[in-house]
Amino acid sequence: MSTSLFDLTVGSYSQVLGSAINFLQKGKDFCNEQGIDLAKIVETSLHENMADFHFQVVSLNHHSAKTIASLSSGEFLPPVGYERMDYDGLLAMTESSLATMQAQTPEAINALAGNPIIFKLGSNELPFTAENFVLSFSLPNFYFHATTAYDILRQQGVSIGKMDFLGSMKMGN
Repeated sequence: MSTSLFDLTVGSYSQVLGSAINFLQKGKDFCNEQGIDLAKIVETSLHENMADFHFQVVSLNHHSAKTIASLSSGEFLPPVGYERMDYDGLLAMTESSLATMQAQTPEAINALAGNPIIFKLGSNELPFTAENFVLSFSLPNFYFHATTAYDILRQQGVSIGKMDFLGSMKMGN
């Protein structure tokens, strides 16, 4: 059995977006219980030369919801132009991205298999097929930013573990 474009995109994004909502909520609850300012979390990065929590959460949303849009439009741009938002805004954005996934149908997404997607980065244009874009660019970026957001929360003392990151796994045949 082959894996469909729907499974690669909507299936993968939905699993981690759902888990991200969970660990973001746990992070919010922890900070409220401990008296930690959520604005501090939004500004936190793992290293001085890394982007902050805000960018990580925006990017995990960008590399999921915007990829779904790009399968139709044929164009993907870096995550620029997002308004700065607070922790609750980032959580709401992630819930909206999951709702975007839930609105997709296998027929509509699978019909886009093989479509060209151009990644535009300044004056550079990188050509992909839908599948190659998802497998070699979108999913790796999505997982990187989700992991980094998770790691920032762990670094702040939030009690989350691997199962919080994995979320609802697909079991069985």
